[in-house]
Amino acid sequence: MNRHSGTKINILLKKWPKGAVAVSSWLNEQVIYRQLIQTYQKSDWVNSIGGGAFVRSDDKIDWTGALFAIQSQLMLPVHAAGKTALQLEGFSHFLSLGKETDVFLFGAAGVKLPTWFKAYHWEHKIHYTATNLFPDVQEGLTKIEINNLSIEISSPERAIMEVLHLFPSRCSFEEGRLLFEGLTTLRPGLVQTLLEKCKSVKVKRMFLYLADECNHAWRKKLNLSKIDLGKGKRELVKGGNLNTQYNIVVPRKSEL
Repeated sequence: MNRHSGTKINILLKKWPKGAVAVSSWLNEQVIYRQLIQTYQKSDWVNSIGGGAFVRSDDKIDWTGALFAIQSQLMLPVHAAGKTALQLEGFSHFLSLGKETDVFLFGAAGVKLPTWFKAYHWEHKIHYTATNLFPDVQEGLTKIEINNLSIEISSPERAIMEVLHLFPSRCSFEEGRLLFEGLTTLRPGLVQTLLEKCKSVKVKRMFLYLADECNHAWRKKLNLSKIDLGKGKRELVKGGNLNTQYNIVVPRKSEL
């Protein structure tokens, strides 16, 4: 490696956060083009983890470093969601954060994850949902620092609705209720906004039913007249009881 290349790699490493993936488009913005990337690979400065995605050779990455690149370099509307967001903000103490914990990501409808992300063998199993649950809605998204990287995740108010969106395939009714019991400090104004903009009748009815069951103080501040709960019955479970207020079939009390 010549002196010029050595200087450029030093400048690059100062801009490249530890633990983060770097994609080709971002590297190009740093005036690091394909030929120079190949030189860095041969010199064992960087390693490829898939088409157009690289890591520092002395680095260890996880899904957070990849999500950082997806958000801040590729500018894709993808965020940590549902149970993962609740775990990261400390709202699900009964759920393990060990190596076997699944990671839930949500993206806007039609948005696909990069091929390199899908092909890489992450330590955690990744579940990705592209949905119009909250189309073009930025409310309820926040940023947190993880390993010195800033990533966007759902606030608890939005995250619990994403959990319910995955019922029953990735969330049981009992799990949803257990999570709900710990959400004593939700912001009613944000809850109201999200319920008004949420596109899933199932999510809204289930959310309000669980809010009534848990009887948190913020529930009394919601205005249901502004929330479209749709028409017709929704059978959330087979053989349960009909809740006439929200017209949904829920588990019998003895089954919870």
